[in-house]
Amino acid sequence: MLVGYMRVSSDSDRQSTDLQRDALLSAGVDARNLFEDHASGARDDRPGLTKALDFVQAGDVLVVWKLDRLGRSLSHLLTIIDSLKDKQVAFRSLTEGMDTTKASGELLFHVFGALAQYERALTQERVMAGLAAAKRRGRTGGRPPVIVDEKLDAILAALNGGMSKAAVCRNFGVKRSTLIDTLARIGWSGPSPPGTEPHAG
Repeated sequence: MLVGYMRVSSDSDRQSTDLQRDALLSAGVDARNLFEDHASGARDDRPGLTKALDFVQAGDVLVVWKLDRLGRSLSHLLTIIDSLKDKQVAFRSLTEGMDTTKASGELLFHVFGALAQYERALTQERVMAGLAAAKRRGRTGGRPPVIVDEKLDAILAALNGGMSKAAVCRNFGVKRSTLIDTLARIGWSGPSPPGTEPHAG
């Protein structure tokens, strides 16, 4: 059985699924087996797609007009096609001529998979290069500390002198979550013994 899926962006009320519907019907999809969404391709919650994926069974073929009607990204598209393969459901895209029931379509699917893996590797490489460059410049990942060293020294002195964390937050104008995170970062575990000087770590 051929099952069709259509999608148009909700950004424009003038858009309709007429073009996709005509193409899918011409390809042999029964009008009763058409599912559609009026939503951006970037959205996760597409009820029409969910219904289509729940509807297809082993031996069926999910048909779309173009690849970009189905997946919000290359990796998302491949995830959907993989899930279809697990259910023994084939996939066909009319515009690109991709058909996993044929050897050429299966090859194209593997090429897409290789491209997605290449894209992920490049992204990871750029992230690692950025972190390395930042480290060479003396910067590390994460948000910069909100409490500067001078204020932190005063806060530690107050805490070591017996002031409560709540009082410190009020007197120094620091959020409790910020204080807790900062103390955890420097490894402060409680007031210093008498005669011990506080330090920012």
